[in-house]
Amino acid sequence: FLIFILMLIIPLKIEAYNLGESAILMEEDTKRVLVSKNMNKKKLIASTTKIMTAVIAIESGKTDKTVKVTDKVLEAYGSSIYLSVGEKMKLEDMLYGLMMQSGNDAALMIADYLGGEEKFVKKMNDKAKEIGMKNTSFKNPHGLDEKTQNYSTAYDMALLMRYANSFPLFKKITGCKKHTVKTDEKTYQWTNKNKLLYSYKYTTGGKTGYTDKAHRTLVTSASKDGLNLIVVTLNDGNDFENHKELYEYGFNNYEMVKVFDKDNMNLPNKKIYALDDYFYPLTNQEKTLITIDYKIKEKDNYKDEEEVGSAIVKLSGKTIHEEKLYISVKENSTKKNSWFSKLIDKLFS
Repeated sequence: FLIFILMLIIPLKIEAYNLGESAILMEEDTKRVLVSKNMNKKKLIASTTKIMTAVIAIESGKTDKTVKVTDKVLEAYGSSIYLSVGEKMKLEDMLYGLMMQSGNDAALMIADYLGGEEKFVKKMNDKAKEIGMKNTSFKNPHGLDEKTQNYSTAYDMALLMRYANSFPLFKKITGCKKHTVKTDEKTYQWTNKNKLLYSYKYTTGGKTGYTDKAHRTLVTSASKDGLNLIVVTLNDGNDFENHKELYEYGFNNYEMVKVFDKDNMNLPNKKIYALDDYFYPLTNQEKTLITIDYKIKEKDNYKDEEEVGSAIVKLSGKTIHEEKLYISVKENSTKKNSWFSKLIDKLFS
């Protein structure tokens, strides 16, 4: 019985699939790992680097500005969108070229425009630390690894994709199949290199990567029935098919379940409340293994809206979430009033 329980709560390691050197299937909202293989092994990440490049550019707040291409672009090689020295392109459009066509020249120009490559790479590493990427090191904004190398792990790259997906512009760009750009010199027509956008209908975005040293790298995301998933594979020669298989496993076996309901707490003191519900991806078997413990600070007098404890949500005895609890002590407090009660008060006040 104990072995059965452990199998339910430990991330599945699917050895039947040839997942390359490392892989992960993560639920985006909770960061729960559903499948893993060497997920903390440091690997070269090739052009999936450009996810972070796009994040730094979007966070700059300058995506509506126009970038004038400098001779720095002449250092670019490999995949390119073929920018010309002196050409002018909106930064947002350059991001489309970066993510859809994996333009190394676009990566260099974005870094050059936003303070220069050295400062830009520092921002990449600072952001990596900020979002919990503990085993990641960026040396350049493009992912080419002949001179300098960018290292990360499947787990860290899933964290990065999760963060990047919090930006609507990022999701719009990486989920785009075709994009046309007109500059002062020429017209570009781009098609997204992420084949999963065309072959798997639940795909929402992602980034491909390849170098001779890193081999095939792929980071993608997909959503179905309220379940948002991320897959990362590093050095995987069958990456697109393996991403599909992992998504199907996730969607067929897990669903987002409301494991904590702020309006239905089993507490005798009805003045105690929580601000949010909490959802967690569970299998059918796991639904019966959820428990909630309440820890309340006992006092003679409370301040209104004071934090008084927490609801601790557990799966098979292991804590998966803590929700803060507050208390309403004002007699006329409307913290827990329904919209109907508020409407009646307004009509007859």
